[in-house]
Amino acid sequence: MSENVNVESGSKKSVKGRKALWLAVVAIITWLAIGGFSGAAFSKISTVQENDNSAFLPDSAESTIANKSIVKFSQQSADVLPTLLLLVGDLNPTANAQTFAAVNQYAATLGDKVLPESGKPLSSYFAPTPILPIPAPDGKAILINVSLDSAIAGENIDEEPVLPLIIEFIREDLEKNFGASGLQTHVTGPGGIFADLFDAFGSIDTRLLQTTLIVVAIILIVVYRSPFLWIIPLFTAGTALGLATMIVYYLAKANVVDLNGQTQGIMDVLVLGATTDYALLLISRYREELHHHQSRFEAMKIAWRGIVEPILASGSTVIAGLMVLLLSDLSSNRGLGPVGSIGIAASMLAALTLLPALLVVFGRWIFWPKIPKHGQEDEKLSGIWSKVGSLVERRANRVWIATAAILLIFAGFAPTLKSDGLAQTEAFTARTDSVIGLEKLGEHFPSGEGTPVEIVVDEADIASVSAAVLQVENVANVAPVTNLDPVTKQPTAELKVVEGRVLLNATLNLAADSTEAKALIPLIREAAKSVNPNVLVGGQTAIGFDIDQSSKRDNRVIIPIVLLLIAIILGLLLRSILAAGLLLVTVILSFAATLGVCALVFEHVFGFAGTDASFPLFAFVFLVALGIDYNIFLMTRVREESMKIGTRAGVIKGLTVTGGVITSAGVVLAATFGVLGVLPLVFLAELGFAVAFGVLLDTLVVRSLLVPALVRVIGPKIWWPSKLQHQEN
Repeated sequence: MSENVNVESGSKKSVKGRKALWLAVVAIITWLAIGGFSGAAFSKISTVQENDNSAFLPDSAESTIANKSIVKFSQQSADVLPTLLLLVGDLNPTANAQTFAAVNQYAATLGDKVLPESGKPLSSYFAPTPILPIPAPDGKAILINVSLDSAIAGENIDEEPVLPLIIEFIREDLEKNFGASGLQTHVTGPGGIFADLFDAFGSIDTRLLQTTLIVVAIILIVVYRSPFLWIIPLFTAGTALGLATMIVYYLAKANVVDLNGQTQGIMDVLVLGATTDYALLLISRYREELHHHQSRFEAMKIAWRGIVEPILASGSTVIAGLMVLLLSDLSSNRGLGPVGSIGIAASMLAALTLLPALLVVFGRWIFWPKIPKHGQEDEKLSGIWSKVGSLVERRANRVWIATAAILLIFAGFAPTLKSDGLAQTEAFTARTDSVIGLEKLGEHFPSGEGTPVEIVVDEADIASVSAAVLQVENVANVAPVTNLDPVTKQPTAELKVVEGRVLLNATLNLAADSTEAKALIPLIREAAKSVNPNVLVGGQTAIGFDIDQSSKRDNRVIIPIVLLLIAIILGLLLRSILAAGLLLVTVILSFAATLGVCALVFEHVFGFAGTDASFPLFAFVFLVALGIDYNIFLMTRVREESMKIGTRAGVIKGLTVTGGVITSAGVVLAATFGVLGVLPLVFLAELGFAVAFGVLLDTLVVRSLLVPALVRVIGPKIWWPSKLQHQEN
């Protein structure tokens, strides 16, 4: 009879196994189909980016309101992207009349030159403004101010952004015409800077992804010590990225979400890092269950049930943190909210469907050479993390006091972090042509030449506003915009009056995008509005100032809301107010310590001028949201073990079995964000370092030592007010 029962039982298991196998095959085929559709989006994603800072500001910003008036003045409008062509050498008009004449001729015919990629003359990309060579007072430089139509920033030729093509053509043409005569040539100003930014963001599609995939592959090979297993989580991460990229591409193309190169780069590393983290968690639990179950399908079912709640909670926490960015004043930040959330959702979906399907289809051999066998002792219970658990068990008070003291010392340096904003020329880790050109410009002209502060005033207030603004330190001159001669297209003495208003150009002695120049904007506004409160101050420098102010406002509003949401999610997940509060405090302390280290490293090691005003917000959202992940991975397992063996023993068991996977996940995530440093952009390099260091600090110190030691000391009371607080130790 028992034999018949066993046969029947085996038959049922066989049927269940075949059903599970077919479900896995269907899941894999579905994901392969999605991958086939999403492949094309990778090559097109850069064509739907918006990298123009002025487009990020809210309608309520003064520079946005001012630019709506400025656009009505044809000579300097909000639709203009000033591009400065600089020639440096012996260019005195009297002593070197021939060269100066050649420069004049070049400026007059520049619009007739044809861009090879489009077959159109350059004039079709220019705004209708005069192109006049301006000799430097010292006779050693000439400036040609070319006004590009800013609409070209969103145009593409054969899926390539047109702006960098135009700038590169002009750079090569300048060098060809004047390089042989010993002149140095540069293309700078907003047009040159934006073109260099486009080039930097363009490498996200290739350089960043390739480097990230290589780094993650190496780490996974080291973690798993298997020639095969690493392929599965990496393939899952790549497939998740394909799905996220496809969705974001079509949403950005339909103008549903705002996408820029910075957001795309962050989404890429976020998806690859998060998916790999989730994969590490599932594979670790699956390997653990394979020691307890003969059937790999049964092992996967139990493992999946064990990790689905923490993965969903983890992903939901990150999504909640990202979606709060929708409250930002800046559209670039608001865009990161849904874009990043789509990436995390794709990561969770792939980790919970494609990954388990691949694992059960390939079977136990995928773990070769260390194949987990039924009944075999799990090496995690006797490895290095069992020794760490033993240390926490024996020296809990010493451990939490020492680690908290170290974090507090680092956190003490956080207030020294310079986050007042960066000039666009300080945004590159490499010295691009636009950066060098802007430096040379400041040596021979007022640094703000060609990119003035634009002031819209009533016609009757021209003299008084000009006088008031000239009183502001580092304002070199103030000049009204005049009409153009209809025949020669040259400026005349007649004022350009639009709806009773006049446009004043205030040239600064400071680089237009520098922190010092932006600091003058409130002084200029105060001086101008003292004459007439209706005066509007705009232009590139004012845009930069307003962006920094919006970023600081976002820090004050968004950070508290993210903390509140995370506290609620933790409380619901752990069924404990005390545990949620404790974990939140440790994450905040870890974040403060990371900012302190960043302050020291950025200034004394990397030599950065400071950070973008939005850096604290981005660092907070990623560090806190991602740091909570490891809290969730640890504490959900601790709670599970506490219900079986008590809280004090449960935290040691939870630390022992999750320490390896949490550390591996932290290393992977740190490496993926650290790869942002390969891009020549200071903001991404700083964000990459901050997240990488913060995640390692979180996994190696906070999650491995501080939190377990505190839970060990507090005991069952950590679960207050749930019933679990009343259990025996």
